[in-house]
Amino acid sequence: MEISKAQQEVRTTFLGGSIGQLVSGTLWLISSALTRWHSQRYGILFLLIGGFFIFPITQLIIRLMGRPSSLSHENPFGQLAMQIAFTLPITLPIVGAATLYRPEWFYPAFMITLGAHYLPFTFLYGMRMFTPLCCILVFTGLSIGLYIPQAISLTGWFTGLVLLLFAFIGYRIVSKEQRHLT
Repeated sequence: MEISKAQQEVRTTFLGGSIGQLVSGTLWLISSALTRWHSQRYGILFLLIGGFFIFPITQLIIRLMGRPSSLSHENPFGQLAMQIAFTLPITLPIVGAATLYRPEWFYPAFMITLGAHYLPFTFLYGMRMFTPLCCILVFTGLSIGLYIPQAISLTGWFTGLVLLLFAFIGYRIVSKEQRHLT
């Protein structure tokens, strides 16, 4: 299978990453709300625990939409997608260390690792939109962490909204591509 065909299947199957970003963005917003109106501990726990369910919830939503929820066996990117997906959980010890040092760094540190996790999606999906998503998350997380770390839930709200925006963008890109192919 050619790279462009493999990327097209990834885009089509996972709707340009839009469903996963919708789920992730929603988790970030709920986590931020818990942090803002309950406690940072509950917000952190919600995001950490909820994060492990992003892929299963994404799969469920795609299936409920009546779409195939996995790549074909011929697609060589199946293993790459799994490896990229695991880059975020294996970087959580860095987020944990930052949080132990300064609790207000939880969201900025998580935002930076999330952003870095999105960079290889540019190749996996064949969609340039993931490069600016990476840059926005990494540089905003770094800036908030360095200059306004006391704005604890601001980072979470911002991340959630950015993810929802890029979910919309990704969905529009794939929808437009599908209309042109049919």
